[in-house]
Amino acid sequence: MSIKAGFLVPHPPVIIPEIGKGRETALAKTERQYNVVARRIAAIAPETVVLITPHSTVYSDYIHISPGKKAGGSLNSFGAGQQFETVYDGAFAKKLEELCVSARIPAGLAGESRPDLDHGVMIPLYFFGRFFGGFRLVRVSPAGLSREDHYRFGALIAEASRELGRKTVVVASGDLSHRLSLEGPYGYSPEGPAFDREVCGIIASGDFSGLFELDEGLCDSAAECALLPLVMLAGALDGKELRCGLLSYEAPLGVGYAVAAFENTGDNPKRRFLEQRMSASRSLLQRLRENEDDYVRLAREALESQVRTGSPSPPHNILADELSRGQAGVFVTIKRHGQLRGCIGTISPAHPSLAEEIRANAVSAGISDPRFSPVTEEELPELVYTVDVLFSPEPATPEELDPARYGIIVSSDRKRGLLLPGLENIDTVKEQLAIAINKAGIPEGKPYRLERFEVVRHK
Repeated sequence: MSIKAGFLVPHPPVIIPEIGKGRETALAKTERQYNVVARRIAAIAPETVVLITPHSTVYSDYIHISPGKKAGGSLNSFGAGQQFETVYDGAFAKKLEELCVSARIPAGLAGESRPDLDHGVMIPLYFFGRFFGGFRLVRVSPAGLSREDHYRFGALIAEASRELGRKTVVVASGDLSHRLSLEGPYGYSPEGPAFDREVCGIIASGDFSGLFELDEGLCDSAAECALLPLVMLAGALDGKELRCGLLSYEAPLGVGYAVAAFENTGDNPKRRFLEQRMSASRSLLQRLRENEDDYVRLAREALESQVRTGSPSPPHNILADELSRGQAGVFVTIKRHGQLRGCIGTISPAHPSLAEEIRANAVSAGISDPRFSPVTEEELPELVYTVDVLFSPEPATPEELDPARYGIIVSSDRKRGLLLPGLENIDTVKEQLAIAINKAGIPEGKPYRLERFEVVRHK
């Protein structure tokens, strides 16, 4: 049985009178539409509700599905006495894990660090419980994976529902920007209202392709927690004709609260948004492969060979003199679907030739970057490489910096931080210095040495 409907709801604890103590009246529109959603769910009478929350167990490289038979929680930490308990649909969770293993999506029931229900679940349950309680819950958390991976995971929610014959509703719990006013929890940023306008437009139109196009920097600056749950919800409704509605949006407390409904009215193959995106991406990557230079080809072939055979490929026989004889520090950056997948480099040469430097750093970026799991063979066709060849660093003052032209190195004792030039969303010297100092772990106010360098970028 396919997904009957999907809903986006916020989770402000202040909407509960015992917590809001009068402030909840500012969210009257949200409360009204929350009740509308709860009534719609009651009318569907689902056997299973898949609830996606950004405040449960969250990992950078693993989508977590809550295990067990049941879970409980309370809003005591917010000053309210409400207690919640829900029964899990263990068979659904297990089937979803099995499908993820088969599809090679890093997700499953392992590694739960927060068994108690979080407020991203309890606030929706507070409203749903007013009208309907005869369902089992599947609690899911987003991860630090790409939007494409979250969309694929959502599609597997729908597949699990079909295979088990469950009448299912999917609920994405999340708030839009937390940076809509100076009085809000994170202050004001112009990206906050911009993000909310774009997401509300996507919701109203039902054109989920826009979720993939949202700028990463815009999302980060907006300080939101709804995007990835919404992407999972969109994946669960992939290929379906929808009756869409942005039921309400308001932001009286400096945070964007949106309530939306997506009713499944039948199949529509024209709404397979990820399939369309991947087709366009394959065409783009093919053009990139056809036009890559020796530097990028060396990086790509080295990592591909390492992943497939266990050892990097030897350098191509025909190389420019600079590659076969020259030496320099090199940074290799790898991205997948526009998101960083690995970056490793050397400030000064560590190998006898530039070609060997590129190959070694490409393998390290794909296999040994501690921020990410090793690249898999399935990912290789989706990777985009950038090779930065560094000029020798030179001493500099802040007045001599330009984030678009110069990378920087800050050093204090044995601590050192490096930042490449031309990075997205780093537009000022102040931002560049702050990030480099933070990377180095240099305490605030401690003196440091500053160097600048230029790069030749191959992409």
